[in-house]
Amino acid sequence: MGMRNVPNQAHQALHADEQPATNRNGRELLNAAEVFAVESVARSWWYVGSTFCLMIASLIGAGLAPWWPLQLLLSLFAGLVLVRAFISYHDYMHKAILRDSKLAWLLFRIYAAFALTPPRAWSKSHNYHHGHVGKITDSCIGAFPLITTEMWRSASRWQRFQYRLQRHPLIVLLGYFTIFAYSICLESLFRNPARHWDSGLVLLVHSALISVLWIFGGFELALFVVLLPMIVASALGSYLFFAQHSFEQMIIIKPEDWTFDRSALESSSYMKLNPVMRWFTGNIGYHHIHHLNVRIPFYRLPEVMAAIPELQTPPTTSLKLSEIIKCFKSSLWDENLQKMVSFRYANQMV
Repeated sequence: MGMRNVPNQAHQALHADEQPATNRNGRELLNAAEVFAVESVARSWWYVGSTFCLMIASLIGAGLAPWWPLQLLLSLFAGLVLVRAFISYHDYMHKAILRDSKLAWLLFRIYAAFALTPPRAWSKSHNYHHGHVGKITDSCIGAFPLITTEMWRSASRWQRFQYRLQRHPLIVLLGYFTIFAYSICLESLFRNPARHWDSGLVLLVHSALISVLWIFGGFELALFVVLLPMIVASALGSYLFFAQHSFEQMIIIKPEDWTFDRSALESSSYMKLNPVMRWFTGNIGYHHIHHLNVRIPFYRLPEVMAAIPELQTPPTTSLKLSEIIKCFKSSLWDENLQKMVSFRYANQMV
């Protein structure tokens, strides 16, 4: 009910410069954001229900359309809607929306099998990610590894190859196979089969769905209903995740100075997107706010940015080609320069 009293976001954004610069940080800033970590259950169900209905309808259309160009169009569209569906799953796993709903539990477990996101493995790796954003780590648990130029220079050829491979654009763009199928599902299953049995179940159900569609409808049916939408969704989702924590303005924080608010404001980006892409990506571009408080529902993130002045000047990225290139070039942290640098720069300084 209180949502009706929220001031117009566009008006607030236009007049952000008129708001007092209070420069809150630490607990004070966290408390300011905490006010928005309240969902409207009806609103959550509207966004989740409409997204899943649209996703299912577009997938069915991609399978049944009588003309392959229309199948292709619907399949690509379904891939984009899958990204939005993933954000709702992501919020559910963070307990930001529908946390007490048995129907949501069932719906998102079914979705997890389709989207190769087993709840146990995904939660463990993603929670690790939230606790290590803005830190130097050669681990790729829940994130892409990030090391310093000094570590790079002392690394063996094999270690350098592994590091470059894990951050290579093809690894990101082929995320369906490299990240979702392999890193999230297979690695967790091999590492601890007893704990991550759901990873095996997800892989089994996902593979069975592709097989059934292929056997009874041919390769085109499997391609347009599962493979192509998942390739598109995984590529976009993987890049969004990469760019939100690997960008030119990113700051690495010393362990003794690390806090959640600093990692949110200095090591997480705000991705500038047009309204259409903001819808498809479920506002995940407001990533600095999400890292400040994971319990804020995705549909309230723009409202938070409009209301809190300290969150209105974050480091930014976008989906422009020039920005994408900059993100992929931001490969190592130089402790002397206190900035992200490229492999070429690090090698020249040897």
